[in-house]
Amino acid sequence: MLSGKRLRKSFHYAHRGLRRVIKEEQNFALELSIAIGVIILAALSKFRAVEWAVLVLTICLVLLTEVFNSAMERVSDLLKPRLDIYIKETKDIMAGAVFLVASTAVVVGIFLFGPRVIKLFMTI
Repeated sequence: MLSGKRLRKSFHYAHRGLRRVIKEEQNFALELSIAIGVIILAALSKFRAVEWAVLVLTICLVLLTEVFNSAMERVSDLLKPRLDIYIKETKDIMAGAVFLVASTAVVVGIFLFGPRVIKLFMTI
């Protein structure tokens, strides 16, 4: 059974880790800024519940993948600090994963915001 003290410690460590990623990882900070902007646009667009669910899941997937990428980079550097072909490949693969998820997020954004943008231009 989880005690209150252990639970608070767990949340503290998680919060500390997220603060570190926001502070030290430029791409995460950029993606978080974009996410906040998109959330504001979604609120102004009066998204329905399903649209909010898709948007939040997509944003979280991008940010989570970036966190995994950052963690993998740190572990790689710890294991083999000098540039090694396997470390380079590992980092490239993780960067590719972030790119894939971010690209998918753009497509989801087009599906969610596209009809609203088209409708906006049709009324002008």
